[in-house]
Amino acid sequence: MDERTNGLTTWIEVSEAALRHNLGIFRSLVQPSTRLLAVVKANAYGHGLELVARACAAEGVEMLGVHGADEVRDLRRAGITTPVLLMGFLTGRQVETVVDPGVEVLVSTLEVLDALAAHAARLGQQLGVHLKIDTGTHRQGVAPGEARRLAQAALDRGLRVAGLATHFANIEDTTDHTFAYRQLARFCEALESVRTVAPGVVAHAACSAAALLFRETDFGMVRLGISLYGHWPSRETYLSWLLAHGRDGVKLEPALRWRARVGQVKDVAAGEPIGYGLTFRPTRLTRLAVLPIGYADGYPRALSNRARVLLHGRPAPVIGRVCMDIVMVDVTDVPGVAVGDVATLIGRDGTEQVTVEELAELAGTINYEILARLSPLVPRLPFEG
Repeated sequence: MDERTNGLTTWIEVSEAALRHNLGIFRSLVQPSTRLLAVVKANAYGHGLELVARACAAEGVEMLGVHGADEVRDLRRAGITTPVLLMGFLTGRQVETVVDPGVEVLVSTLEVLDALAAHAARLGQQLGVHLKIDTGTHRQGVAPGEARRLAQAALDRGLRVAGLATHFANIEDTTDHTFAYRQLARFCEALESVRTVAPGVVAHAACSAAALLFRETDFGMVRLGISLYGHWPSRETYLSWLLAHGRDGVKLEPALRWRARVGQVKDVAAGEPIGYGLTFRPTRLTRLAVLPIGYADGYPRALSNRARVLLHGRPAPVIGRVCMDIVMVDVTDVPGVAVGDVATLIGRDGTEQVTVEELAELAGTINYEILARLSPLVPRLPFEG
């Protein structure tokens, strides 16, 4: 085991080789002129913002995508100078403190345009904006018919209209992409109108699912989120790929493994309750291992009495309720488990593997949420495996 983990009770390992592999897949899929934006919001989908941003920058990713001002600060403090697209809402004060010519802002309102224009005047430099077009998701953005007006408003304020963006509403949820194509048509109409006043605007609509499935969404840039980290956005996306290509073809590699050390091993008699709420009573003498992680670390309480971890290459069922800082697992059928042994909560151990998708299904959620909710307090360690 890595010497860096000797003093740790739990840690997350992130494979830089897997990140490079997944980026390479998308470099080969999209048009040669299409740029890649690596979405590193939400602590890089739980993988560690600085670690992933450095790896992506080293691979020549053209842009990093974040949601909020704090993420921009963290990137700049880490010395990462790759251009950033800030995609979430900003207050006027945040505009003043984090936006510079290397940070372009996704804009939906005149209020943010005004704040950016005032900040640009203070800096004495032109700032770039991307305009968000709401083609049917009904979150951020303006209607396609308002796109040209918003672009002109940005230009009138001395801002540079660098990009035009939209987001698909259900491209991952179905194999029927009628609505996605309707959104794409609306976006193309908006793009045509905006280019009458900002001919150099870079269009981007593709998330991971679109970048995998639809070359007509490549435009000038694609935004890689979940699949950068080695995960299909959904079963429907994977099925759509198979229906279109009749074969696998794309082998995404999950980049994250989560480990924890066994903190105690003990025997529990048959019929004795285990954990809060007395929700589990073994039917035999049971060897129990206690792991020092819980829902505060991002291991969902919904996995109580449902999930499994791996020890010595074998599955060990989670028994009793997942606690805030503790999980109990049944190691009766795993010989030789001792204090200090390393359990795998996510990832591979020998021939066995616990996937993020397995945990998401058991917890009644999606792979995105399992990853994004991994506590930033758990150390992230890069590895080349």
